[in-house]
Amino acid sequence: MFHFYAMLSRMKYINRWGLMRNTRSENLCEHSFETAVLAHALAVLRNSRFGGHADPERTAVLALFHDASEILTGDLPTPVKYYNPKIRTAYREVEAVAQNKLLSLLPDDLKPSYEPVLAANGDSDRDLLPLVKAADKLSAIIKCMEESRMGNTEFSKAEATLLQAVRDMHLPEADCFVEEFLPSYRLTLDEQD
Repeated sequence: MFHFYAMLSRMKYINRWGLMRNTRSENLCEHSFETAVLAHALAVLRNSRFGGHADPERTAVLALFHDASEILTGDLPTPVKYYNPKIRTAYREVEAVAQNKLLSLLPDDLKPSYEPVLAANGDSDRDLLPLVKAADKLSAIIKCMEESRMGNTEFSKAEATLLQAVRDMHLPEADCFVEEFLPSYRLTLDEQD
């Protein structure tokens, strides 16, 4: 018996934004899905508008699994994770242990298919990982926008910081998404019609 997929299903129990007051909680499963959709969109934009050759499906899969280790580690708040280089290095080591633990829950014949997506850092994905990182930040910005729309000012600074971080990535596809698609997230359902 192998427990990998059952363990992945536990993503829905990992809540994000633990240090922030939320009007609506967001779990890791929701975030991973949204990040995958956004990463796919960024790859499509790169190819359609900026002459790129990104694989949208591969980018989406990398995004889908980008935080899978948090099933075992929990979601460490960003201010803690990046507080200093020692903490960040230690957390990377913990993530690697968690990724290996997840892989150990698979039969040997399936491990080669999941290892590159659980520990995505190889040369073959080097061009896609910035898209995943941008999508991850865009998903966080969207959460901030949703909280703001509900009258929660707790996320205002985080939104501005994340938006600047996306701009600082200098990815034309991410800038395009921010300009053309992100404003819609501030609208009500009726306004999006």
